[in-house]
Amino acid sequence: MIRTEELNLVTEWDKTFPKSEKIEHSKVTFANRYGITLVADMYIPKDTDGKLPAIAVSGPFGAVKEQCSGLYAQTMAERGFLTIAFDPSFTGESGGNVRYMASPDINTEDFMAAVDFLSLNEKVDPERIGIIGICGWGGMAVNTAALDTRIKATAAMTMYDMTRVNAKGYFDADDSEEKRYEAKKALCAQRLEDLKNGEYKRAGGVVDPLPADAPFFVKDYFDYYKTDRGYHARSLNSNDGWNVIGCESFVNQPILKYSNEIRSAVLLVHGGKAHSCYFSKDAYADMIKDSKYADNKELMIIPDAVHTDLYDGGDKDYIPFDKLESFFNEYLK
Repeated sequence: MIRTEELNLVTEWDKTFPKSEKIEHSKVTFANRYGITLVADMYIPKDTDGKLPAIAVSGPFGAVKEQCSGLYAQTMAERGFLTIAFDPSFTGESGGNVRYMASPDINTEDFMAAVDFLSLNEKVDPERIGIIGICGWGGMAVNTAALDTRIKATAAMTMYDMTRVNAKGYFDADDSEEKRYEAKKALCAQRLEDLKNGEYKRAGGVVDPLPADAPFFVKDYFDYYKTDRGYHARSLNSNDGWNVIGCESFVNQPILKYSNEIRSAVLLVHGGKAHSCYFSKDAYADMIKDSKYADNKELMIIPDAVHTDLYDGGDKDYIPFDKLESFFNEYLK
């Protein structure tokens, strides 16, 4: 067994959602292939027999498992699945130094390590494993599905392609060689400043206080991450954000190169009024283009939902848990 790091884990319930009486909850740890120890909350439905279908959940990008990924995991456990919600490498309670870095490769590996853990769990049927990724980890989930043949079903909720947004900006507004060069130049300069200062400069989480002229999607993030609705002390988005150079490698490493070769089932869910909806629409189009495996791919648009409505349901319970349950029941037979 690969050795894991020794971490000090929180023992009390500190989620942004109430604990369900229908599940058993515990903390678990496992290592990825880089030797980084990941920490997860495991949710098991009560009064079940035999090996269970299982789902690993993570996201959003810069969030922690005590926020919406935990809500998804607990709710799916209430519906009969053994689930884990994990903190990615370098964030939350998970290990890895230095802190607050992201990597297309390592973060894809985080999902694969979660599948490793579930596959070897005595309560899990290893032939019935799926994953759910939210926001930036929706893109990571799809990327993992293209690599990990053990995954039978993937749901990506309110998905971001973090490589695309880092390389091209929001709505592809910065998609030019010149703007990419200036962004890379600034990141390279920041590397040297960090070394001189002996610490990594943080980029800042969601802006606070909120400017009156902030774009709607910034107000949307503020409403979740900076209020009682979704604030958490370990969440990067709720506090000081990633390191400025934390996402540097995303600029020239597209993650969805072989999405049209995914043979397993994929469900993309997005709000029709979300600023980010174009990510899922384009990802779905690429996934089915010239694909021999398009029959089990689906794009579900929820007409009135904005981006963070699929974090916690918003004010109208927008998260389609019935659809998720039927999707995973169908493909984790």
